[in-house]
Amino acid sequence: MVFGRSLAQRALETGASVRTLRRKANRFDAAGMASLFPTRQESDEELSDRRELPGNLRQLIIDLKAEYPAFRPNELATICYITSGRRPGPHTVRRILASGLPPSRTARRYPPYAEIEDAIERRLAIIRLHSEGWNIKSIAAYLQTTRRRVYQTLQRWVEDGVHGLDDKPPVPKQPARKVDLRTMRTVQTLQENPELGSFRIHAALKQAGIELSPRTCGRILALNRSLYEMPGPTAEPHEPKPMPFEASRRHQYWTVDVRYIDVHQLGGGNIYVISILENYSRFILASMLSRSQDLTAYLMVLYAAIRRYGTPEALVSDGGGIFKAKQAMAIYGALSMKKEQIDKKQAWQSYLESNFNVQRRMADWHFARAKSWEELLAVHDRWLEDFNTQDHWAHRERDDGRRSPAAVLGWVTGTTYTAEELHRIFYTTRFSRRLDQLGYARFRRWRLYGEQGVAGAQAAV
Repeated sequence: MVFGRSLAQRALETGASVRTLRRKANRFDAAGMASLFPTRQESDEELSDRRELPGNLRQLIIDLKAEYPAFRPNELATICYITSGRRPGPHTVRRILASGLPPSRTARRYPPYAEIEDAIERRLAIIRLHSEGWNIKSIAAYLQTTRRRVYQTLQRWVEDGVHGLDDKPPVPKQPARKVDLRTMRTVQTLQENPELGSFRIHAALKQAGIELSPRTCGRILALNRSLYEMPGPTAEPHEPKPMPFEASRRHQYWTVDVRYIDVHQLGGGNIYVISILENYSRFILASMLSRSQDLTAYLMVLYAAIRRYGTPEALVSDGGGIFKAKQAMAIYGALSMKKEQIDKKQAWQSYLESNFNVQRRMADWHFARAKSWEELLAVHDRWLEDFNTQDHWAHRERDDGRRSPAAVLGWVTGTTYTAEELHRIFYTTRFSRRLDQLGYARFRRWRLYGEQGVAGAQAAV
């Protein structure tokens, strides 16, 4: 009757429900024509026997509810299923509870957990109730104990069996050790650079994902020195003085300086590090290695810093000639930067000079082992990345949790300029030469030919 037609349409025609039609169609698919004939009708007595619970299960439900009134119908049904293999429905359990059948016992089978004197009997009470089908919550509430104790008792029973019922001596908890063999080996590897102290080791380990306090790092360093006779850093005592160019905001002061690196094994003359530091965050804005400390190299570093981070309110340096050359002063004026200078022979007033001490501890040991210019550049780049991203001593007590120079500087920039404006200010100001009588201009130890007809004129290189 439903072949080729929808069940919903046929249900409207016959007045039967869609569910009934679907059931009859499924029976026809399973049994064929036999499903169309009526089966033997069960007697009322057989239906009653099939639907009604046996008397012992009805009495069990009543007794359980009387022993622990907080039982819910589904919990009582679970206990019946574990006891007899038959699970009554929640409505059946409620009907039995409302029938008024009296309980066969009124006393508790087990006293509260704390009142059972024998420890083995206390744990056996938990195990017996759980074997009957009681859940963890009901056992804990019935015995007036904690769920954690019930979990632990059952876990011991699963793992140790009968032996888990006995008392076990308390095992003292050992604190979690942060210093393992991997950490010790990492510290020993870093300690090959003897200029690294406890704080720099702490910062390097934190960068590698190992959390150790500076004091713990200091103890490991001292242990390694005594075991392996490793040298330590040379510290010179000094009294801190107030800094004249202490910044209260980002990009208020930049400090520029040049440091000579004693790397004679590479040959080719002296090697210098030219760096620019942001005073507030101690972030190295730009840095480069150079064979000379001339104006061109300095302006290349200054251009890189300004191109990326804008301009500061003031630039601080010592009395070096490249920092106060007329071309450099013209650039400062065009960019509205004030030029400040530390007092003569007072290197401590330079923030970058004090941070060069950090460079000595972090990188000089590796500088001295570089075999080529490429290795030297790699050591410099690694130092620059580590210095900016590792924790800095000046930020160890910040309330905002920012400990590294990169985190303190963040996204903040100074006054920014376009690439065209910087090109006009830097290159047309810096690289101007007067041609000689033959039309040549000297530029960085080179003679560049301009034009013979413009001898003696100014030219931009």
